[in-house]
Amino acid sequence: MKRDLGKMSGETHDLVIIGGGISGASIAWDAALRGLKVALIEKEDFAHGTTAGSSKLIHGGLRYLQNGELGLVRESLRERRIWEMIAPHMVFPLPFLMPTYGRGARGQLALSIGLTFYDLLSYDRNRLEDPDKKLPGYRTLSRKEVLEIMPSLKPEGLTGGKLYYDCQMFAPERLCLEFILGAAERGAEVANYAEVTGFLEEAEGNGRRVSGVRVKDRMSGEEHEVKGKLTINAGGPWADRVMQLSGNGKPPRGLLLSKGIHLITRALSGKTALAVKSELGGHFFVLPWRGHTILGTTDTVFPHSPDQMGVSENDIEQFLAVVNDGLPGMNLTRADVQHFYVGVRPLIDEEPESGEKDSYNASREAEVLDHEEAENVSGLLSALGGKWTTSRNLAEEVVDKAVEKLGVSAGPCVTEKTPLYGGAIKRFRPFLEEAKATHSAYAPKVIDNLGHFYGARYEDVLAHAAEAPDLAQPLGEGCCDIGAEVLHAARHEMALHLDDVLMRRTGIGTLGQPSDEIIDKAAAIMGIELGWEAARLDAEKARLHRYFRARPEGAA
Repeated sequence: MKRDLGKMSGETHDLVIIGGGISGASIAWDAALRGLKVALIEKEDFAHGTTAGSSKLIHGGLRYLQNGELGLVRESLRERRIWEMIAPHMVFPLPFLMPTYGRGARGQLALSIGLTFYDLLSYDRNRLEDPDKKLPGYRTLSRKEVLEIMPSLKPEGLTGGKLYYDCQMFAPERLCLEFILGAAERGAEVANYAEVTGFLEEAEGNGRRVSGVRVKDRMSGEEHEVKGKLTINAGGPWADRVMQLSGNGKPPRGLLLSKGIHLITRALSGKTALAVKSELGGHFFVLPWRGHTILGTTDTVFPHSPDQMGVSENDIEQFLAVVNDGLPGMNLTRADVQHFYVGVRPLIDEEPESGEKDSYNASREAEVLDHEEAENVSGLLSALGGKWTTSRNLAEEVVDKAVEKLGVSAGPCVTEKTPLYGGAIKRFRPFLEEAKATHSAYAPKVIDNLGHFYGARYEDVLAHAAEAPDLAQPLGEGCCDIGAEVLHAARHEMALHLDDVLMRRTGIGTLGQPSDEIIDKAAAIMGIELGWEAARLDAEKARLHRYFRARPEGAA
């Protein structure tokens, strides 16, 4: 995958996609599979924003049943099964415990009714070849069984619990990248660190027509024009700001941004996730992930630019109070927090004139906005709202609409059954066992990590290990990532900065700040490959450390 904005600007594309998060990546993959000529542009790195800042869940959304959003829940549950099929190395079943209290909404009867509907709406959940991916129906646990799983729950009024199943991503940043890698392999032109600064527009009748975008290369400072028959705005939380670049500067649809912070701690609940109610701040999840626990998430309206999003020490302190209220026996402190991160959810603002905003109860439905119908601007579609789980289906809707607008002969969507870039694996566990036996010279944890992150393509990474002895070795003590992964990311996956590798191409930094030894080795490998001088190496390390510092209150 090579970055070439000069080449991209010298051609006319069927689709120009703005945004390299999961929405834009899914659209590019779908369109490329249908034979369309695609360009994708991202102002930061791929998967850097909302895509990376999620709770790592692929789920139906049990609480959406309370809002009566049966269609969204059914769509999400159908997509959950598809994710298990097309990304078997990345999406895995996750047992969830919901403790029950009293006789009301948190009682045994209410949750049994809700989970019965949940299981009915996921009637096709086990139409899978891999038995390890199949999800049992819910079952009831006794009070004793619940406290054995999580002794720190509030014991007063606890009557038992319900155990049900959803799914979890191993690495959402990497999963998003697989869509982009697959699209590029099928001819799409893609570029990160390329910021759209305006639309190419011309008058058309009583309105305007968009024929592409103006782009600034944030690496070189050069400016380009990328032409397309149809432009797709998939900017996620930046989508309304992208819309402002066209016409009168007022977007025809507004977004409600929701801030969600997450904390990563030591393992707290074994292999079982929990949904816990706190009297201080709604419910939160306790999610086992890669040998640690994710605590998340908050859900508060964020009225500023998504570029200002961050986690402050006050955010951490307040969320710890919520967690300790829901799990009073845990007594977590700031010292227990090994890492933290934030995501911003782009929700469609269905009541733009309302002064009272409520992101927690806002719908997670998506919308494909045709600007020709909305404001007499042809050649422009916007993909708005939605959630990680339904992103593939949103892409299908967008590309169906694009094919109709273009008037071209393209085949039907095939992403439902087409494995992702590393997903050509029938059964993951036997695949991983065979990989470990084949490459027994490597520590099992190294092959396990490669199998999860790269799937069927893991030997592409191992091929680099022969170039130098240190590339076959873990980057540091306790690390299961090898130097060849860094080289592969810089050479083949458009990693231009050190944090691109440590935070998004691999999982080296996503559990907390790596040791200086690991950072130095990774930076040295990138520096040799990309020709960095000493000053650039220092700048890259300083840039990486932003991910591990809390943002001061009110900082931009």
